Order: sequence, then structure tokens, then C-alpha cells
Amino acid sequence: MDFFDSLSETVQIGLVFVILAVLFVIVFLNNRRNKEKRYNRRGRNFKDNYYQRKREKEK
Repeated sequence: MDFFDSLSETVQIGLVFVILAVLFVIVFLNNRRNKEKRYNRRGRNFKDNYYQRKREKEK
């Protein structure tokens, strides 16, 4: 942390905002990816999908 302490206060604040912005973008993109996974399921009926996959494996 000596490097961070050696920076001026304005640079420290700017660096904190940049880090927070990068983290926000990462969380936002991950949330979007998870929503796409969730909404692209077949009808979102897990019981029917389970039995359909089970029948496909038996063939």
C-alpha cells in the first residue's frame, strides 16, 4: 500500500472511481449473461424439460 499512499489525494480518489467503474461493468455484464441463460431455456418449465432430457438419454 506504500504505492497507493504515495499518490496525491486527487489521484487516489480518481483511481478508486476507476476501479469501482470497472467492477460495476463486470457485474453488469455478468448479470446480462446470466439473464440470457435463464430466459433462453425451453419454456422455462423445469419438470417437462427434465423428463424430456431423460427420454432423450434413454434413446
